[in-house]
Amino acid sequence: MEIEDYIKAGKIAGEVRENTRKKNWVGKTVYEICEEVESEIKKRGAKCAFPVNTSLNEVAAHYTAEPNDQLTISDDDLVKIDLGAQINGYIADTAVTVCYNPEYDHLVQVAESALNNAMSMIKIGVKSSDVGRTIEKTIKQSGYLPIANLSGHSLEQYTIHAGKSVPNIWSIGSFSFTENQAFACEPFVTTGEGLGFVHEGKVKNIFALASRKKTKDKEADRMLDYIWQNFNLLPFALRWLLEEWEENEARNLMDILIKKKAVHAYPVLVEGNGKRVTQAEHTFIPNENGVTITTIGQ
Repeated sequence: MEIEDYIKAGKIAGEVRENTRKKNWVGKTVYEICEEVESEIKKRGAKCAFPVNTSLNEVAAHYTAEPNDQLTISDDDLVKIDLGAQINGYIADTAVTVCYNPEYDHLVQVAESALNNAMSMIKIGVKSSDVGRTIEKTIKQSGYLPIANLSGHSLEQYTIHAGKSVPNIWSIGSFSFTENQAFACEPFVTTGEGLGFVHEGKVKNIFALASRKKTKDKEADRMLDYIWQNFNLLPFALRWLLEEWEENEARNLMDILIKKKAVHAYPVLVEGNGKRVTQAEHTFIPNENGVTITTIGQ
């Protein structure tokens, strides 16, 4: 039953997020964070819906650890930890910003407030543009800016971005929420000096299958089958291929698959003026009584 799987995945993702929020990650590498959080998801009986994102400071999203990544968290870093669990392909997507410098506490809290205000208004028939308006108003009233070109998204089985967007600003053109469809809502907040938009950075270390068409390279085709069997259409990291291939070989094969357009690489997303970004995220399902927030945690 898909709703049950969404709820089960959400409970696991929410628990793991709350444990992640409480931990002191200073002095840890992003590799250690990704490996630990991903293993916590698996320990609870789910699979990872995508590689844990550990996006620091002005990087808003889409950074995951490289194999043995030595990027280390300092007590001044603002770390967005975005994690996903899936049961039978039904996804829970949730995020928390951890920070150990009190100067940024308010920036973190405003992302949480924007998310909570959005969640409190969700029910069947509510327009997505009104949710965007609420998020934008909450953030701007605090003197900050929403990231206008990032949004939440509808979820489907084995599909993270399933076509509908949950905006972080008021926007023209919207849809009304219907019963029993899953969505992720994820406000991103930057300072008043930020641009309020992200652009693509150079680093690309999250990937997803784009096509199953053979490449005529025997080993690359084996990797293509491995990706399909293990991750389906969900995003994955190079780290996840190292049980099967040496790192250098895995990189070379990935290059072949990207060139052949069999695999898509996601660039990191960076705040336009290089200002810090915070994020908060829940997965939710509208229903007759309002909303089921699957990733509420403990």
